[in-house]
Amino acid sequence: MIRIDAVWLAVNPLDMRLGTEAALARVVNVFGAAHPHHAYLFANRRANRLKVLVHDGIGVWLAARRLNAGRFVWPAEGGGTQGLSHAQFDALVLGLPWQRIGEAGIIRVI
Repeated sequence: MIRIDAVWLAVNPLDMRLGTEAALARVVNVFGAAHPHHAYLFANRRANRLKVLVHDGIGVWLAARRLNAGRFVWPAEGGGTQGLSHAQFDALVLGLPWQRIGEAGIIRVI
């Protein structure tokens, strides 16, 4: 598997038609740079599709996920970025409320 040391979420939506090069350009624009072993997450406006761009130190990987029912739990638009723990990332890609999961998988807010 690809080593991922940090996961970053972009709040504003991404056009899911974008390919690898355009998504990489968006990462550089939003986050300032694409760091090795970092993953960058984007959702579409309806938050039912997700794209993840990972820089593995040599090249970039672009993966997509679509929920057939429901939506990903996504912060409200307004710009900005947010760091996620691995537990939060795991919850997010399943469509679960990842904001409630702490660093050790502990639920802090009910």
